[in-house]
Amino acid sequence: MLACVEVLERHARGATRQRTVKPRGCRAASRPTSTRRAGAISAPKWSREFEDPIVLADGRTLVTLREAATYITKLPKAEQDLEIWQIAVEHLIRAAETGGAWLMLARIGVLKALHRGVVREFNPDRQDTHWGKRKLKRDE
Repeated sequence: MLACVEVLERHARGATRQRTVKPRGCRAASRPTSTRRAGAISAPKWSREFEDPIVLADGRTLVTLREAATYITKLPKAEQDLEIWQIAVEHLIRAAETGGAWLMLARIGVLKALHRGVVREFNPDRQDTHWGKRKLKRDE
């Protein structure tokens, strides 16, 4: 049974660069197993911006994840402990860590928590029907 041994050779003519030569039939060493070293997990990026800013009742806007997180931390402790705010915080953390679709879920979570007591009312006067109003080429 042949042992896979790496042999270091110096290039000809006194070059200082080393080259690894492996005997045939040997497997290459696997990459580092840590996902952080491999670059899969990076530091949270709280400066990521929402696609559409969140407008608060007092007119302020929350543009970044950091602004939304600081807004939540400044709420009273009893309100922070509500389950809907805890879900919003969880989505904010995941959005900071990974980004992507979590950014939209974080925005939705914060909006749902902000408007948790608001009931939408149906306005029957605002029924805009689109059918029957299609214009044809001949009618122009």
